[in-house]
Amino acid sequence: MKNLIIICAALLSTACSQHFMAAPGDAAWAPAAPQIAQPSAATPGAIFQAGHNLNLFLDHRARQVGDTLTIALVERTEASKQASTGTDRSTSLDVTPPTVFGAPVTINGQPVFGTSLSSESAFAGNGKSSQSNRLSGNITVTVYEVLANGNLRVRGEKWLTLNQGEEFIRVSGTIRPVDLAPDNSVPSFKLADARITYSGKGVLDDANSMGWLARLFQSVLSPL
Repeated sequence: MKNLIIICAALLSTACSQHFMAAPGDAAWAPAAPQIAQPSAATPGAIFQAGHNLNLFLDHRARQVGDTLTIALVERTEASKQASTGTDRSTSLDVTPPTVFGAPVTINGQPVFGTSLSSESAFAGNGKSSQSNRLSGNITVTVYEVLANGNLRVRGEKWLTLNQGEEFIRVSGTIRPVDLAPDNSVPSFKLADARITYSGKGVLDDANSMGWLARLFQSVLSPL
């Protein structure tokens, strides 16, 4: 009984982990606040004063912590695999009855010590798998760290509340400033160490998910 309770608890925890739990306002995905630069000390008598300069030209592309940029999601993957195997084997063996003084050895007129064996085996297997995924759209993320080489680490999320639930998308990764377009955007395939999550929660998502008992019979712990 104790072992059964342990197994059920493990299966329930596995079921909860498989059903992605997320909520808006997660601190791990909160946007990073801009870093406030400390004003430099005034230089009496100088024409140029640090902190009071006027930028005649400013590139509005993201370059520091707290800046935002847009990631264009253009993810598309396709994979297919096919395998076929066939084997055939046949074996036969005949043993001629021995003779004694020129006559076969018999019992009640039936020859003995003679036998015939044969066996046949065949195997045929065929497997085929194909998968296609596509994700398109735009999401604006925030720079939360600037690396020593100038690359920007970004993260962000977008939540949509629909009639029967919520849909969300989360994106994180590292980009090069040189890959930013003049409109401060970058395609997702130029995002290094990319983590892209698209899921939902609510009535529709629950109806489209397999129950924990059904997952029990689909798990590796099932003897069936």
